Amino acid sequence: MCMIDKRTIQKFQKKVYSFYESNGRHTLPWRKTKNPYRILVSEIMLQQTQVDRVIVKYQDFLKAFPTVKSLSNASLSDVLKLWSGLGYNRRARFLHQAAQYIVQKHSGNFPNTREELQQLPGVGPYTAGAIATFAFDVSLVMIETNIRSVFLHEFFNTATKVSDKDILPYIEASQDTENPARWYAALMDYGTFLKKEYPNPNRKSKHYVAQSKFKGSLRQVRGTILPLLFEKERTVAYIMKATGFEKKKIETALENLSNDGLVQKNGRGWGLTS
Repeated sequence: MCMIDKRTIQKFQKKVYSFYESNGRHTLPWRKTKNPYRILVSEIMLQQTQVDRVIVKYQDFLKAFPTVKSLSNASLSDVLKLWSGLGYNRRARFLHQAAQYIVQKHSGNFPNTREELQQLPGVGPYTAGAIATFAFDVSLVMIETNIRSVFLHEFFNTATKVSDKDILPYIEASQDTENPARWYAALMDYGTFLKKEYPNPNRKSKHYVAQSKFKGSLRQVRGTILPLLFEKERTVAYIMKATGFEKKKIETALENLSNDGLVQKNGRGWGLTS
């Protein structure tokens, strides 16, 4: 149960909006549109990826695939080539599948409710809420890492192992129902600032998990292998020689990529899924 009164809420909102007016990231390209397709692209790209890395890829992606229909009609290999460098490549496949789902199931018309949006591949509760909020100005309760940071810092500063269930009532109580997109943008920007200025507030969260090292990880092997398959199929022997990774790691990575629907085996070679 949320224990803050109306005056405290108003003071908190004023603080967040004051920061946003002076320091908000108002020029981010996805902040300048209400197009749900463009917002979907930005939200999928921003999952586990820093904003600075996303901006250029986002712009290049939309030049290549300006509409949901153009993305739906594209080959997976073309989508993966443009995605290369962002990491977590299965997000590209999810985005491709989401575009095909919208064209096939909704005749190209974007669903506008959280429930319908969560039917899209790769779209969970937060991403669905973000699209509904930023594209359709729907006021919803939602949480992600930067939003969580704000509420942990402001209302749970001395606590540990805080559950999202404890935070959600505070998010609900402080919503700006008249300007939900502006409010959540302000929260995210303030949260980004807090994580730079203070020890990561998310360490107070019950759900916090430190990210594993990239070097030598399966993520690195996967990310190194995939671009090798853009132009043609490759054998495990070729990949070993090109990357220097050991055979077992390469085979595990290829199996992992195959399970994600990104690659397939054809005889002795491996190539992108058609």
